[in-house]
Amino acid sequence: MKFLPLVLANLKRHKLRTILTMCSVALALFLFASLRTVVTTLNAGSQVSSSSRMITQNATAFVIPLPMSYAQRLKSVPHVTEVTWANWFGGKYGDGKDFFAQFAIDPESYLKMYPEFIIPEEQKQAFFKERSAALVGEGLIRKFGWKLGQNVTMQGTIFPGDWTFTIRGIYHPSLKEYGDDSFMFHYDYLYEREPTRVTPGWFIMKIDDPNAAPTVAKTIDDQFRNSTAPTKTGTEKAFAAGFASMFGNVKLLMSTIGMAVVFAILLVVANAMMMNQRERTGEVAVMKTVGFSDRRLFFLVIIEAAVIALTGAVLGLGAAVLLPVVTGFGEGGMLPGFRVTPGTLAVGGSVAVLLTVASGVFPAWQAAKLPVVQALRRVE
Repeated sequence: MKFLPLVLANLKRHKLRTILTMCSVALALFLFASLRTVVTTLNAGSQVSSSSRMITQNATAFVIPLPMSYAQRLKSVPHVTEVTWANWFGGKYGDGKDFFAQFAIDPESYLKMYPEFIIPEEQKQAFFKERSAALVGEGLIRKFGWKLGQNVTMQGTIFPGDWTFTIRGIYHPSLKEYGDDSFMFHYDYLYEREPTRVTPGWFIMKIDDPNAAPTVAKTIDDQFRNSTAPTKTGTEKAFAAGFASMFGNVKLLMSTIGMAVVFAILLVVANAMMMNQRERTGEVAVMKTVGFSDRRLFFLVIIEAAVIALTGAVLGLGAAVLLPVVTGFGEGGMLPGFRVTPGTLAVGGSVAVLLTVASGVFPAWQAAKLPVVQALRRVE
């Protein structure tokens, strides 16, 4: 530690260069941590899905509905204990710029299927009793400033016209990964206005034995294989993973971009360290003549690289941690529960150490092995 003032003095020699290099490292690790968090959030979204729930959708495409008559037939399948259904509404609120999910559901069976949605009992009963009632996530309440009992009007896209709902319940999820920005209302309310067009978009089933999921899926799909609406059945985890795959291979893309950014910044930091070392050739020679050993000089240069890389890492990773707190990005949308995990911070710290070693070893080795006579003869 007694040489720390010397290290800091060397870093202050070109303050702007040092600051810009630290900012480059900070930006690289901020992007790396943020992009990696996209991957971990997508993984977490599928991991929290229940292993005892299964989803049946149209085999042709998720957006094509299924006949309501399938509900009773699904209930008769072995291992299936409960069945509910939902339909995508696709309405717009206000200017339509703020997207959030809206579902028509069968209230009692759906909420029984999803105990992860925590709702005060009096609000739940009020939601059950009123046909035009809505159940809203607390994230939407914060976002739009809605209140319990307020009427909300949406403009239908799939189902045209103005649709007015009364907020009777507010839920919050037991896990952030489930999101708190969904808008749910009675399937019967949708059916009343569009009886010729509305059938369930998908069915959700609860099974008594998660190990029986493959058998249940095969039984259901074989049963409807030759019908006008064949099905595709899988676990909720598979459904969540398939939904994420609609965005393409996001995980590979995010990982590739993150590593490319880190590699680019590695070159920047290494170049800055080598420039510092070339400018101090004579100074290094003088230090050797007054007793600094090759080993000590080597570690002084490494410490300089470490100060730059680790300071940048603290700034960049700290900004990534604060991103969902400051912007509210993790409160909902397509990536509910977005937050930097301890694992990502550990990887980011490892990347900073790698930057230190990769950018500092070569200039440190040059300083340690520099012949004193050759250095003193060099004309700057």
